Amino acid sequence: MHGIAVAVLSENQERLALLQQRVEATQLGRVTVAHGSFPGGPSDVAIRRIQEARADVVVVDIAPRDVARAVQAIELIHANVPQIAVFAAGAMTDAAVIVAVMRAGAREYLERDASTDAFVEALRRFSASRIKARGSSGRARILAVTNAKGGAGATTVAVNAAVALEQSHGRTVVVDFALLGHATLHLNVRPSFGIADALQNLHRMDSALLQSFVTECRGGLHLLAGTQQPLQLTPSAAELARLFDLLVSNFEYVIIDCSNRTDALFRMIADLANAVLLVTQADVVSLWSAARMHAFLEQGSGRDRVRLVVNRFKKIPGFDDEDIQKVTNCRLLWKLPNSFHSAGPAIDKGSPVAYHETSELGRSYHALAGVLAGASSSENSMDLGFKIEKSESKRRAGSLFISPLRAGQ
Repeated sequence: MHGIAVAVLSENQERLALLQQRVEATQLGRVTVAHGSFPGGPSDVAIRRIQEARADVVVVDIAPRDVARAVQAIELIHANVPQIAVFAAGAMTDAAVIVAVMRAGAREYLERDASTDAFVEALRRFSASRIKARGSSGRARILAVTNAKGGAGATTVAVNAAVALEQSHGRTVVVDFALLGHATLHLNVRPSFGIADALQNLHRMDSALLQSFVTECRGGLHLLAGTQQPLQLTPSAAELARLFDLLVSNFEYVIIDCSNRTDALFRMIADLANAVLLVTQADVVSLWSAARMHAFLEQGSGRDRVRLVVNRFKKIPGFDDEDIQKVTNCRLLWKLPNSFHSAGPAIDKGSPVAYHETSELGRSYHALAGVLAGASSSENSMDLGFKIEKSESKRRAGSLFISPLRAGQ
């Protein structure tokens, strides 16, 4: 799957061919420029070729006997094409060289004889950071939704939150990565294509092809449908990053339904997401399961992004929000009211309750969407922090540190 445009610069033709081979073997990058000299000035042909090819990354080969020329080239590239990521490939034996290269503007420093795997890891880091940067700049936010135990309502939460986001906050897509895709039933659609088709065609994927795999639903919401029969999806981290990169280029909010997943694929999704919403209920078994799921997620890089959503909430005497957080060791984000008389028929009819703000549950989903849309983003996560107070209070202007009020208010 060749998604990242890479330029390779080296004054040695054998090294140029070797680096080109390493990049192409990653199946994550494609070499769009292979140039046999370093730029000598801002108008140099190497700079022009990099700009014309719209390269995302440039790999600069650093020969041990001519470090100064390579450092000068990195400085020129960084100054004239600041949006590009510079990877340097040189010897690891001289710390002064590494420091000089990084100060010149290089983002990655790889061993000169680095393997294909090392290039894969570097390109994965670049792709993941690009996704996060888009989220932090307000271009897109990736929200993974999972359940503490079966039947908690993760798909219902994912679909209704997506409906509310699409209606009030921006272009939204639901990506169904559940073991068995139910989002089509919730949205009453019959997709011709879905997630499996997208993953199989990543090698030629662009925005137009992605749109052909996505199903438009009522109200403008889009769905990348899940599998309609048990099917093991095994995309690599590089492939998953490429898919998400395309999604955040086309949508402002990407809602991923990960119902019933506790595998390596879910861990990769959680690591790439801006936030993970863990859906549970307020009974003993559900809260016990939520604590275990949170512990599982803490083992990855997404440990600071997990937030609890309590579905079908009913007030339990003597058991408050602070107790829920202590039991699950997870910060509480939202409570959805117990309104099965609204939710049940909505699921059966394929008409999500968030389409109807007249109901208490519908209003609660729109309020949740407002919190998700208003959350500030940092490089690594969304700021979805809430503090629990004994008394209910109004939301402070410009702050997300609020008390989760009684669901629906």
